[in-house]
Amino acid sequence: MKKLYVIRHCEAEGQNPEAALTEKGYKQAIELKNFFCDKKIERIITSPYQRAIESIQPLAKTLNIEIEHDNRLSERVLSNTVLSDWLEKLELTFQDFELKFEGGESSSEAKKRILELVEQIQDEEFNHIILVTHGNLMSLLLNHFNNDFGFNEWKNLSNPDIYVLEFPKNKAIYKRIWKPLM
Repeated sequence: MKKLYVIRHCEAEGQNPEAALTEKGYKQAIELKNFFCDKKIERIITSPYQRAIESIQPLAKTLNIEIEHDNRLSERVLSNTVLSDWLEKLELTFQDFELKFEGGESSSEAKKRILELVEQIQDEEFNHIILVTHGNLMSLLLNHFNNDFGFNEWKNLSNPDIYVLEFPKNKAIYKRIWKPLM
């Protein structure tokens, strides 16, 4: 059975694409490596953002697996302008998936791109794949499989966080499998 491990990146110094992990984030990346070391991982795909790549580098190095970058796992841009009330605006996008702010991406648009990747992966030969992404995009993916996964569930995600998606008999099930040590 195909298993997709969807990971939210470790703690980072900021939100821009070049933001590195914090000292705590680097320790979390080692925790991720230890968490996955006994699992059969065949492929690792990440957002091209530095924090996502750094989150999975220790595991990739240990398993000798090349990290693939995919823009479909990139952070969702809420707006290209600074929004002082960004949290309230983000919550609105979980209520109205077509809502879009200046220069930003709607929830529907963001969900569509990650689902495109997940559907592509389902047709491929590998059965144990890691996807490293960002909290908002991860939430939108999980919302696709359960409409009850929304803004409050996004707020309760940790850095890092892991959900496993499995696809028995042409349906999808997911569960949270991360228990933070720190």
